[in-house]
Amino acid sequence: MKNQNVVKFGHINTIEGYSYLALVFIAMPMKYFMDIPMAVKVVGMIHGILFILFCILLAKAWHEAKWPFKESATFFIASLIPFGTFFTKAKIKTYE
Repeated sequence: MKNQNVVKFGHINTIEGYSYLALVFIAMPMKYFMDIPMAVKVVGMIHGILFILFCILLAKAWHEAKWPFKESATFFIASLIPFGTFFTKAKIKTYE
């Protein structure tokens, strides 16, 4: 039986990763090169909400799946690096 919190975390891991890329590679250039600061406000808000949800689901999945602290720290640190969440997808799948 699949651990639903881990499955949810895997989904938000991917979505949050895409929102981070949209913020860094689309919204930020729009702000600084096209003088459209609203792009960062909108995408930044969406990314911020997704990041908070990511942290909450990370804590739930960590608690329920009984991951080692090192794994949870790795997932968190990967979320701070562009493209980092995509490298952790396979590891998250092993805990489902």
